[in-house]
Amino acid sequence: MEKRRQFSREFKLEAVKLVKNRGVSVAQASRDLDVHENVLRKWVRELAADPQQAFPGQGVMKPEQAEIERLKKENAKLRMERDLLKKAAAYFARESM
Repeated sequence: MEKRRQFSREFKLEAVKLVKNRGVSVAQASRDLDVHENVLRKWVRELAADPQQAFPGQGVMKPEQAEIERLKKENAKLRMERDLLKKAAAYFARESM
């Protein structure tokens, strides 16, 4: 099984600069850099959408992603508490009969 290649933030920024600033086509830049065209196009879109937060690095999340993860964990905890309370209510309802 092949391991996915990982590229540094600097590499991605330079690759996008080739396309945006130097006028090199995405197809040519992707061949020169040995990166799939779709990957390079995605990098261009990401940088255009959010220049400050683009390519945060491995293990580093954008603030929005971190908030989504926090909310998912909170949601899971609240569901677990709700389910526990449902079971307890059902148990005590049976006991009182």
